[in-house]
Amino acid sequence: MARYLRCSGTATGTTTRAETAEVRGSSMSPLLKDGDVVKVDYGFYDAREVRRGDLVVCRLASRKDPIIKLVRAVPGDRFGLKELPDGVSLLLVNGAVLENSAGRPYEFTGRRKRMLGVYARDYGGVIPPGSYLLLGDAAEGSLDSGRFGLAAREVIVGKAAR
Repeated sequence: MARYLRCSGTATGTTTRAETAEVRGSSMSPLLKDGDVVKVDYGFYDAREVRRGDLVVCRLASRKDPIIKLVRAVPGDRFGLKELPDGVSLLLVNGAVLENSAGRPYEFTGRRKRMLGVYARDYGGVIPPGSYLLLGDAAEGSLDSGRFGLAAREVIVGKAAR
């Protein structure tokens, strides 16, 4: 799982700060690899909208360290699962099969498939206001919305950049 370890930081204002962070784990591979360093701008979203494709840092109540993920769907986006004959499901966002940075489709099975299926059913296949679909870049899965569901805006604490 990709999380970050704070390496250094500098104050940039009263509500924002920038820090460098080291990616730990493989859930963001191939986009980010274990040991890569990113800049995290905390407070970036205090005055800006979270956008599809953003690389974000999140704080989950169940984890000591924050995690880094990609925003793959935003409020109002349509999403669902497309079941394949082998039982694997592909994720559709706005009618297109969602792929990682290497062009591999995200594959969902077991609990991850059930988790996203429940959200798709309960919300009529539309990402609700204040919620985001966050995924790692590993097509086969990671600690992401496939495990913890749609993420509330409040858990997104910063924007990361390479």
